Amino acid sequence: MLRRPFLAALAVCLALGVAPARAQGSEGPTIFAAASLTDAMKALGEQWRSQGHPMPRFSFAASSALARQMEQGAPADIFASADEPWMDYVQQRQLIQDSTRLSPLANSLVLIAPANAPARAVTLDRQTDLAALLGPDGRIATGDPAHVPVGKYAQAALGWMGQWDALSPRLARADNVRSALLLVERGEAPLGIVYATDAAASTGVRVVATFPAESHPPVTYPFALTRRAAENAEARAFFAFITGPAAAETYRRFGFALRTP
Repeated sequence: MLRRPFLAALAVCLALGVAPARAQGSEGPTIFAAASLTDAMKALGEQWRSQGHPMPRFSFAASSALARQMEQGAPADIFASADEPWMDYVQQRQLIQDSTRLSPLANSLVLIAPANAPARAVTLDRQTDLAALLGPDGRIATGDPAHVPVGKYAQAALGWMGQWDALSPRLARADNVRSALLLVERGEAPLGIVYATDAAASTGVRVVATFPAESHPPVTYPFALTRRAAENAEARAFFAFITGPAAAETYRRFGFALRTP
């Protein structure tokens, strides 16, 4: 009489013991990545899954927002920032494994307009009058320079041109680079300052000009494993994949430049 209940209870215990292990093993790492990495990271995630690995989980936003979420305890295994200062921010708070930090990618800063706009291509230098290109009421869409990397690069470039004071009140300050791109796509801003890769990903905008490299700090993308991922073999393996030669062609396809170690 006791045998059947005992076997049933044993089966339940075994199921409870095995199920969590399977669930944990089937979970992909969590990656916090800058919004401008969205397309490339999603493509790499699919490649990783096609090799028999669990699909990584991505959270895309401004690097500043992601860094602050990590500071508040959000569970990320990998952080991929669109600038060095926000990686410095999490490193100073001991949220990453310092030895894993590297910057494999670079990007360019461009001026964009809606695809159907009559604006002509221009050369950006210290004599270019961006206010005239904007017209009397136009605004420039970019990330908020107070915290969004693309906005900080834009501020540096406009400062190099000697036009920051005149144009800063006319910025349409977006939460991230993709939101800035959308404002130009919709025609809500006649011009925008975004990364070349984001402009290339959109059929709704066209590049009017590329900012000179000397006009702003280099646009680099530091990656690092978080301290949370120290014992996560899947996270370490995916990190090696997205920072190694196997990912190079995907980054090139989406317009990123590869940096030498």
